[in-house]
Amino acid sequence: MSEIEPKLIQAGMAADDRGFIQFVNTMPEDVKRFYIVSNHKSHFVRAWHAHKNEGKYVYVISGVAKVCCVKIDDWDVPDRKETAMIHKYILTDNSPLLLYIPPGYANGFMNLKENTKIMFMSTSTLEESKNDDYRYEAKYWDPWEVEER
Repeated sequence: MSEIEPKLIQAGMAADDRGFIQFVNTMPEDVKRFYIVSNHKSHFVRAWHAHKNEGKYVYVISGVAKVCCVKIDDWDVPDRKETAMIHKYILTDNSPLLLYIPPGYANGFMNLKENTKIMFMSTSTLEESKNDDYRYEAKYWDPWEVEER
């Protein structure tokens, strides 16, 4: 299992009289494919999806999302009490960041705004990913409540 922790990679945004540009100038070399996900309504949860060998990069193209990941300790019956080990991130198009989720983690997200679009970049081909696919129910770990501050 991976000893690498999830990490944020700086992205950026520039504006001029023509409009805005979002960018990631330190694009990971291990990306083999990408896909873009959007939900049909706000505060909809898509979780939990895990891989032993595949890493993911997550980038919010538009909107806002709560993205969470948790290290898997047992692939058949993961420990549900590991809630303190859930890594939580708020990603937004207004302050662009690229989140790296290493192999060995389950991930999920909840969009916090209508019309949120998230790009997932994978370190595995689709064929490799199909043989490395683990899914758990959406509230197996439940960090989806919006925290009052």
